[in-house]
Amino acid sequence: MAKQKKHPQGNIAQNKKALHDYFIEQKFEAGLALSGWEVKSLRAGKAQLVDSYVLLKDGEAWLMGSHITPLKTASTHVIADPTRTRKLLLHKRELGRLFGSVQQKGYACVALSLYWKKHLIKCEIALAKGKKEYDKRDTEKARDSDREIQRAIRSKGKED
Repeated sequence: MAKQKKHPQGNIAQNKKALHDYFIEQKFEAGLALSGWEVKSLRAGKAQLVDSYVLLKDGEAWLMGSHITPLKTASTHVIADPTRTRKLLLHKRELGRLFGSVQQKGYACVALSLYWKKHLIKCEIALAKGKKEYDKRDTEKARDSDREIQRAIRSKGKED
């Protein structure tokens, strides 16, 4: 019986800034069209999604602004462009839903994370609505108050 290959698991990169700047309305899972050196770099975890977004044009979705750092041991005959646009692979129905929603004012499509699903690399994208400055402050206040409550509960449990 042949040994089964171990597939990498877990997140490769997350876009925490998107969670801070947007209200997430709906999430989608998209495949990525990548070249060989990009897959090797992602196995090593060398990716950033900080200012990445999804551009919808001509009936296709493109991941813009993501940065995949090439490995030094990667192929020398291929010129690696770390910030190139990468095609997202989605069903037509999902693309139609995204196109219709992004046309509305205040909505955007952002990349949330890159992760492994068995041996494939997937990108979690989201239909999001931009937060105003006061929304960000409210979210931060709520998070701080939750932390205070958790600390109080923990400290009360230790005293008993």
